[in-house]
Amino acid sequence: MDVSILELVKRAHEATGDSRRIAAIEEMSAMVSTNSVFRLTFEDGKERIAKVSSYGSFVHFKQDHERIATLIALLKPTRFANFLAPILLRDDGKVFLHREDRAWVVFYEKVPFYDFLPPRLEPGHIDSLGRELAEFHVACARVSDRLGPTWKTLGSDVARLFDKLGHESYRAHRGLSIDKAELVRRHCETFLENAEALGYHEFQKIPVLVDWNIGNFSVGMDNEGFKFFSRWDYDWFRIEPRTLDFYFCSRVVRDEGDQSTFSYLIDTFFEPRFVRFLRAYHQTSPLSPNEVRFLVEIYRFFVLNYVILEGHHFFRPSHCRRLQQEAIDVYLPSLDRVSAEPLVDAVFGEEPRAQGIERA
Repeated sequence: MDVSILELVKRAHEATGDSRRIAAIEEMSAMVSTNSVFRLTFEDGKERIAKVSSYGSFVHFKQDHERIATLIALLKPTRFANFLAPILLRDDGKVFLHREDRAWVVFYEKVPFYDFLPPRLEPGHIDSLGRELAEFHVACARVSDRLGPTWKTLGSDVARLFDKLGHESYRAHRGLSIDKAELVRRHCETFLENAEALGYHEFQKIPVLVDWNIGNFSVGMDNEGFKFFSRWDYDWFRIEPRTLDFYFCSRVVRDEGDQSTFSYLIDTFFEPRFVRFLRAYHQTSPLSPNEVRFLVEIYRFFVLNYVILEGHHFFRPSHCRRLQQEAIDVYLPSLDRVSAEPLVDAVFGEEPRAQGIERA
């Protein structure tokens, strides 16, 4: 463990005013992420989680955690009252954040976990995931008007990437030829045009957690299904259309199951297992046809923002280089052959016209 980061965590703990002595610190960082996560065990045996971040905007990090803390409080009267891991607050009720130079620390109370989903989900698990996510989204939607918006939006992120690609120094730093940069810029323009045409500005914006990797939440198994039990990790928090959560859900339900070596293909949206998830979600919280069509643009945004623009923040260097190369060679070009209409047909009553990706 990096000694300087450990010392930062210790100083952050002291700044909370908590007099308990730290008996042990254990690193829990994900091997693909640039964040550092630690479990602190105190002398009384209780635990707390510390996350250290040093990338992006501190303003966005602070604002996201303020919104999450408000969401947790607003969900107290619902069945999701204890679902989200609490963020440590100051005595005045505001989020505790400790910042030094270019690094900052936030603390989460450790939540209990129950069962974890298996690497490959059974059909009943897929149905449960669709229903549970729909119910969670409904609860979040009911309180969303009491949450302020965030400065960070899908459009602002895509516009930022478009502008950066116009600078020779940025292209050189990323190893992008003019042709490759123009390919990415074309997809930025396509996202903005298609999102507007599909009604993005009219979609209700709710708190979404985006990364539904099966290591980020636990469930309570119930015969062939489950209920959400606890959730942590807020790295990709957004206030955006609910379907922004769906790409990671497609990866959770995919036929090949959880994999240690991963790529970000769009194919998972067109598997029968994802159609099953969509139908279960739709039965609980109806979708509109344009929300389903928007899934293609959600995938495009995921590639543009989380892989190309911000990949060096979210992934360790070896993963980042490979994923960014795949984004330009495979992910974005594949979108020229994709139509969401088979999904629209599947959700709204007709059989899909094709299994897998349909050429536009």
